[in-house]
Amino acid sequence: MISDGMAEVLRSLHRGEAADDPAQACARALGAEGVTLSLLVGAKRSAEPLWCHPELSARFEELQFTLGEGPGPDAVRVGSPVVEPDLDRVRTERWPALLPAARELGVHGVCCFPLGIGAIRIGVLTLLCDGRRRLSEQQYEDATALAAALTGAFLNGDRRDGDGGVPRLGMALEPPSVLRRAVVHQATGMTSAQLDVSMEEALLRLRAHAYSSERPLGEIAADVVARRLRFDDDFNNDVSGPYSPDDGKG
Repeated sequence: MISDGMAEVLRSLHRGEAADDPAQACARALGAEGVTLSLLVGAKRSAEPLWCHPELSARFEELQFTLGEGPGPDAVRVGSPVVEPDLDRVRTERWPALLPAARELGVHGVCCFPLGIGAIRIGVLTLLCDGRRRLSEQQYEDATALAAALTGAFLNGDRRDGDGGVPRLGMALEPPSVLRRAVVHQATGMTSAQLDVSMEEALLRLRAHAYSSERPLGEIAADVVARRLRFDDDFNNDVSGPYSPDDGKG
């Protein structure tokens, strides 16, 4: 049975009353350090943040996106929760790039619950934990109920309104009109053309450069789109490296 706090959050979502900061309301009900709700969008099904609280949650979500590894991507891939409330107990080889970066951020524990039914994946709910205690049965049940409610809201087509197909769980669930990571998709296409490689390989090149330069993937992508950074074998002896034209023209 879900807690009274989570029951109230679900009622508020149905009424659209948690629209101002639903992530904060969910974090409070779940007793979590932070909450992020991300939707899978685009042909590559990349995670697009819809809710984030606090800023640390947004930074961790960006870290997973930059590195392409972590509990969120794993939860989406396997279709079941990935519960790691103490990252210090996770084997290094599982997420070799993410674990040290997460510790540097101050993230101690993460639990991710996929949104979907069967083979259908539409998003992921991420909870940040303090790392000093295990996720309780009540917290797990509340998070599972929240993920199920969100899944139903986005998949239940007959409960959509007549104005663009937005679920009737209030404005708190309205998908973003402008994708925050659209620049990454654009940069991936440009890098693919520059190197004559697949989109998957191009994204790997972008991620590798972001990791080696210790910058968010979004910043690297913005430089590529603005033609401040170019990935081109013709200009670099290292085929995986970028080229920065002096005149800013690609």
